[in-house]
Amino acid sequence: MNVIIIGAHGKIGRIVAEKMKVTTGFNPTAFIREKEQKAFFDAMDVPVKVSGLENSVDEIAAVLKGFDAVVFTAGSGGKTGFDKTLEIDLDGAVKSMIAAEQVGVKRFVMVSAYLADERSRWDESGIKPYYIAKHFADKELQRTNLDYTILRPVRLTDEKGTGKVTLNAAPEKIQKTIPREDVATTILEILNHPVTNGKIMVMSTGDTPVEDAIQAV
Repeated sequence: MNVIIIGAHGKIGRIVAEKMKVTTGFNPTAFIREKEQKAFFDAMDVPVKVSGLENSVDEIAAVLKGFDAVVFTAGSGGKTGFDKTLEIDLDGAVKSMIAAEQVGVKRFVMVSAYLADERSRWDESGIKPYYIAKHFADKELQRTNLDYTILRPVRLTDEKGTGKVTLNAAPEKIQKTIPREDVATTILEILNHPVTNGKIMVMSTGDTPVEDAIQAV
């Protein structure tokens, strides 16, 4: 499976690229915005496409053409203003969806956020525009004809992954954090399991091996 990772130089994106590179059946390509980021992927022998989500749909489509799947894990980051959050996390995501449809890339995995559908809790977060962006990007993805899966992890950590998660659990069973490595592992398993098409998954750390958790959703 030829997969392009949008936001590949982010923390989750880099782990996804690393895991795919050593996993049979995956050929990852990194979608990056700066040439300076290329060296990281060169060291892994992962090809890159240098482009930006600020570009036009047609320009993004030219990059996505020929791939089997898109993993969207891009974000403006905490150091930018909320205007950039809307441009990347919302408009950039939507342009990527339109571009994927335009060139016939059917599979689309979106890394979203826990609480993206819970408006009543956005004010308490202090990052309401971020949740607005994630909410409407997810809504637009659901309106497409893409074979999508939306992942909504809780607060991310850099701890080593356990390989075990909780997916779509009752609110009282959702844990507060999840290692980024476990999110990356889940992305690979999602791509291997068509049963996840059209699914939204709230995820946190847990006690169930990733593959088993996915099969049960």
